[in-house]
Amino acid sequence: MPLLPTITSPADLRALAAEQLPVLATEIRDFLVRSCARTGGHLGPNLGAVELTIALHRVFDSPREPIIFDTGHQSYVHKILTGRQDGFERLKVAGGLSGYPSREESEHDWVENSHASTALSYADGMAKAFAVRGDSRPVVAVVGDGALTGGMSWEALNNIAVAKDRAVIIVVNDNGRSYSPTIGGLANRLASLRLRPGYEDMLEGIKKSLGRTPMVGPALYDALHGMKKGVKDVIAPQGMFEDLGLKYVGAVDGHDIEALESALRRARDFGAPVIVHCVTTKGFGYAPAQAHKEDAWHSTGAFDPDNGMLTPAAGPTWTEVFSAELVRIGAARSDVVAITAAMLYPTGLAPFARAYPERTFDVGIAEQHAVTSAAGMAMGGLHPVVAIYATFLNRAFDQMLLDVALHRLPVTLVLDRAGITGDDGPSHNGMWDLSILGVVPGMRVAAPRDEPTLRTALREAVAHEDGPTAVRFPKGGLGAELPALRAVDGTVDVLLENNGEDRGVEVLLVAAGPLAAAALVAGASIAQEGRAIRVVSPTWIRPVPQAVLDLARTAELVVTVEDGGLSGGFGDWVAQRLRADSVDTPVLTLGLAQEFLDVGKRADLLVTAGLDADGIAYSVRARMAAQHAALHGEEAEHDPALSRAGNVVDLSRNETRGTDPAAGSASS
Repeated sequence: MPLLPTITSPADLRALAAEQLPVLATEIRDFLVRSCARTGGHLGPNLGAVELTIALHRVFDSPREPIIFDTGHQSYVHKILTGRQDGFERLKVAGGLSGYPSREESEHDWVENSHASTALSYADGMAKAFAVRGDSRPVVAVVGDGALTGGMSWEALNNIAVAKDRAVIIVVNDNGRSYSPTIGGLANRLASLRLRPGYEDMLEGIKKSLGRTPMVGPALYDALHGMKKGVKDVIAPQGMFEDLGLKYVGAVDGHDIEALESALRRARDFGAPVIVHCVTTKGFGYAPAQAHKEDAWHSTGAFDPDNGMLTPAAGPTWTEVFSAELVRIGAARSDVVAITAAMLYPTGLAPFARAYPERTFDVGIAEQHAVTSAAGMAMGGLHPVVAIYATFLNRAFDQMLLDVALHRLPVTLVLDRAGITGDDGPSHNGMWDLSILGVVPGMRVAAPRDEPTLRTALREAVAHEDGPTAVRFPKGGLGAELPALRAVDGTVDVLLENNGEDRGVEVLLVAAGPLAAAALVAGASIAQEGRAIRVVSPTWIRPVPQAVLDLARTAELVVTVEDGGLSGGFGDWVAQRLRADSVDTPVLTLGLAQEFLDVGKRADLLVTAGLDADGIAYSVRARMAAQHAALHGEEAEHDPALSRAGNVVDLSRNETRGTDPAAGSASS
């Protein structure tokens, strides 16, 4: 009988005999491979953490004794052992299991954590809370070596180390990688710890020698103390932890459950902060993952579990187009350099690194440092391109504002995964960037709609030398090219107009980025009803082009469409500029509600938000009907023909940010 189906809680796990555990580990790995083959997911990190997670749940009493997984990439095994096996067929699917710890799913998930380098701060705070309440329970933080390159980790360690009466067990899951191999001085230090185990045995020998010495004078004591320190540095140079005052246990084989349990029990009984250094292998037990040099299948799409063959991509992605164009720019511009925060491959910088290794800088999981380091490079005469996921831009806001923009430095941010990301859940949706960028003085923002505009925007961004620029694009494959009928002042492309170039329209539909495709379809649908409409797409959306304002003067209604948060986003920028220029055309703003979105595919979430073609058309028709009724003193009636099958848009989520200057209040 297989063991895995019998494990519905950590109590079931603790009831197993030690000799059963390797069998269970094998079953878990097979379960992970078969499950992720269907849904995709963070397979590599979890294959490497199977034995470690088993040991954690056998030693600590979750959920009473919190186990916090930094980043959450390696929490699948934790989910399996805490009663969530049955949900894995819907991992990262709408209505199914989150790809990260989730407080809604289980009491065993204390932290809904999916950004790196935060677990130690959570653990420090929890331990302080328990101490204030007179509760002596331990808190466990499982931290990857890659996450230790983040500044927050060291800020937390600085505080944890002085708490001699608080049991914080820091488990370093050291596989030498984050997405790709961990870099920097910390990585080198951990590598030396990994390769030279055996310090504890030598230390015990020194202690026994001191105990047998009948009279230890100052000179002999100093000599022995110096010898002990020297032996420590030679056999296991963990001084970087012990100099902080943290007890160090390790290095422990992270795939030996018996050794792991022994180390964790010693740490638990110590009653003070302890580092338990566990050496694991990312992708362990599945040959295709272990052999993958780029990221050991850190995150994978669907694949054939029997041979590891990935499902081929449908076409070029936004990231791939950016990657190729940056290499071309690098060939023409020797001052252009690239910076990544431990995501060389995911952000598309690997080809640039191969072509120009001396001009590529991986700073580890340290977005704040990345941006300020870029500022320093710009001060030194270079033009840095910082490639980063849009959701991680949030972490470097202060640096972007005061280190880059204050000095009007030519730094280009390339924001991958902007807008709705989807199946990675609420923490990874890059929907906050426009709201953040909008308050940065001198910031220029581009939102290309297709491949040609992406290439052009990137070249224009690195050509701009009077302040920072940002180029944003979504996750996934590119859609069809959307050629312009004409360009207004060279800044705004007209994609559709049915009332002539020089005549006014009922609706000016202004779309930011790739939502131009849906806006174009919506506009065509409305045009078929005999309505005068113009659909436009400005590649550079901040500052709002003057051409948008000029076109708005000849429209009865301006509708903006974006895949970012409504508060402080593109629609707000347009409304503010119209008010500032005394343009009284009312504005309807369509975008994402300022809330954390559920897990789901990007296309499905756009439908739910009313940002697909049908949803945009519905919202425009409804507003036009309301304006017509108000103009004639009538009450607007609901027209069932305006509703879409299976999805009636909640207009309150999409219209609250539009402003009617004539009325002086938010329109709805």
